[in-house]
Amino acid sequence: MAIARSFGAPMSNSAKAEAVLALNRFGLGPRPGSIAAISTDPRGALLVELERTPLLAAASSLPSSGQALRVVAEFNDKRLAKIRAAKRADDQAKKDKARQDQAKQQMADAGTSAAAAPNAATMAGATMEKAADDAEAKATAAADAVPHPREKIYLDEAKARTEAALSAEIGFTERLVWFWSNHFCVSADVIRSMAGAYEREAIRPHVLGRFTDLLLSAEGHPAMLYYLDNLGSMGANSIAGLNRARGLNENMAREVMELHTLGVRSGYSQADVTSFANVLTGWSWLPPADNPEHGGEFSFNPRLHEPGAQTVMGKSYADEGAEQGRAALRDFAAHPATAHHLAEKLARHFIADQPPPELVERMGQVFLDTSGDLKEVAKTMVTSPEAFAVPPAKLKRPSEWVVGIVRAAGITAVDPKRFTGGQALLGEGLWRPPAPKGFADDEASWIDGVGRRLDIANNFAEREAGQLDPDYVIDTVLEGCVSPEVRQAVGRAESRQQALALLFMAAEFQRR
Repeated sequence: MAIARSFGAPMSNSAKAEAVLALNRFGLGPRPGSIAAISTDPRGALLVELERTPLLAAASSLPSSGQALRVVAEFNDKRLAKIRAAKRADDQAKKDKARQDQAKQQMADAGTSAAAAPNAATMAGATMEKAADDAEAKATAAADAVPHPREKIYLDEAKARTEAALSAEIGFTERLVWFWSNHFCVSADVIRSMAGAYEREAIRPHVLGRFTDLLLSAEGHPAMLYYLDNLGSMGANSIAGLNRARGLNENMAREVMELHTLGVRSGYSQADVTSFANVLTGWSWLPPADNPEHGGEFSFNPRLHEPGAQTVMGKSYADEGAEQGRAALRDFAAHPATAHHLAEKLARHFIADQPPPELVERMGQVFLDTSGDLKEVAKTMVTSPEAFAVPPAKLKRPSEWVVGIVRAAGITAVDPKRFTGGQALLGEGLWRPPAPKGFADDEASWIDGVGRRLDIANNFAEREAGQLDPDYVIDTVLEGCVSPEVRQAVGRAESRQQALALLFMAAEFQRR
């Protein structure tokens, strides 16, 4: 199904049309009543939302990242212990069988003529061996049958995050959380128990604050240290490096410089990456198996840390333990290359695949002038002339589209397993980016998967057709802001289900 590239005739310069654009471009799409709520001053409504820190109402019921990791570690240890206990019982049964066989052989060697005795011994041994094998198999099956807590932790986090997006009036601050979470991504495929808590702890509290605080929070979080392989990185001249003859891992240092701060071709060298990797040695966590109260929490381990000063991008950083790394990160945060990199990425995400250079320059300058005040950068973006002048041609990412159609239906509670499954089917599994670069933010990366959106639209329409009228969505939720072609297609549909699917596949839901 082709996707139109504009909203059609109803999209004019009217306040209502500007409200629709604000909800789609900067928010998570219209829901019942939201267009009317902001139509008198869409830009002002966006600015008001920036005054509210996007904390989750359900956060108090969710475990911290350290707690989640410890729960999973304890479950894994108990499961392994049960399987090993069954294996030990199996081994003992086999030893008992061997003794039975030996006794049988001794009876045979002694010239015992009674056949019943050896036969009984053989049968007893076989019975014991089978019982042992059965016991081990049952123990393993029983351990496998117990639901793993990491899946419940993941789904509880997904539910809280999704329902926050569905209930948001506009969703601008939620979108900022999504943007920065993708920028500083970790993967649930690598560390499932911590992925949701990482976003709550490291990202959410800082998306409207200083970039320096966000950077320090993200890079120092145990989930990031695990994901980017820094836990075992040790300096060649550190105590652990000399004793274990293991080496440096440059992965985190490279991704911090290339992806999180300065950007590619911004003046740093391979030698700078190596030096910064040495700076980050010792940034680790307390092993969950060794510390039942604080396992999985950040810890600086001086035994892993490369001693001495390090020079990164022409500046020397004295060896002050963990503070050496924080000092380097603060300088990266204040670098002009970082300002440009982040401004361009924000503008590309919200405005257009090829963002207006003037807007990028303006946002980057505000970043520098305000010492990385992310709220001020966001304000500059939404109040710029380009924010509403650029046509709504940018293809929504799957996560934005899925939430958008559910919001339009007025739904505020979801089945997280179904929801995350649908998102994964569309190629954007929740907290499961394909690489540290995160999910792509351009049309070319997503256009081939639009066909799969039709399957999701059909399935959703089938479930909701009994209680959701497509005309209600057009007239009340979208307040008539659809093209004549869409209205005509919906009116000619053979069923309500088909009409809803056609509507959800239209540009009004696909583009922003």
